[in-house]
Amino acid sequence: MRTKQGVITSAKMQRTVTVTVHRNVFHALYKKRFRRSKNFLADTGTFTDLASGDLVEITECRPLSKLKRFCVTGVVKRVPRVSEIAEDASVEGVMRHRKKSSVDEASKVSDPTAK
Repeated sequence: MRTKQGVITSAKMQRTVTVTVHRNVFHALYKKRFRRSKNFLADTGTFTDLASGDLVEITECRPLSKLKRFCVTGVVKRVPRVSEIAEDASVEGVMRHRKKSSVDEASKVSDPTAK
């Protein structure tokens, strides 16, 4: 069975993701390497929390539809989710003793009488 690693470029379908797999090809005449990419449709199976940007491993399986011939077998690396980014920003703000809102700072700058 063929196994490939790629990045999820679209996760908008139900139980299906589009995975882009990149490979380097050597040009015979110009003796240069260049990058080729191909999109594969893959069934998510038991993985429910897949998002665009995740690095996944796909494996060849039986034909599931007209274009779907691969299944996601593992998640190599996840991209940070929005909730994780907001949580990290709030933790960093507490660690550096920042004020909760930047509106107060903006009003101080615009008010010439404030010192």
